[in-house]
Amino acid sequence: MPTKQIQIGDQITAAFMMFDQNKNEINSEHLKGKRVLLSFHPLAWTGVCAKQMQSLEQNYDHFQKLNVVPLGVSVDSVPSKKAWAASLAIERVSLLADFWPHGQLAKELGVFFEEKGFSQRANILLDENHKVIFKKIYDLSKVPDLKEIFHFLETED
Repeated sequence: MPTKQIQIGDQITAAFMMFDQNKNEINSEHLKGKRVLLSFHPLAWTGVCAKQMQSLEQNYDHFQKLNVVPLGVSVDSVPSKKAWAASLAIERVSLLADFWPHGQLAKELGVFFEEKGFSQRANILLDENHKVIFKKIYDLSKVPDLKEIFHFLETED
């Protein structure tokens, strides 16, 4: 089980940089001014994780209207993410490879299962300045319900 988990109100101070399935560099510094949804999933090529990422893709336009950049994050490699994204027809959502150092972002946010070698299933929403405004850990067998994030965003003001 992860030790120190990030909490609502915590500021993400360390910048992160990873590559997505298309070898695009995704740098948190370039995302300032936008809300960021870090949607952690344990592993590519599994059914629940596939549904979680497809849900991000299906709701991409809604995220854009709310100034949110949805990012799927797991410890899988870029080539694995590329093949998986193609198999799922994910074209707009960036699937980030938290591959090396292995699970670094998940570890920094306290959502990494050290004994299993992958992250928990979690949604962590950052505001425009990268402060945590929403966080939820899900059972590994459950697909996160994005309606709760949309409801939170639409009623937060």
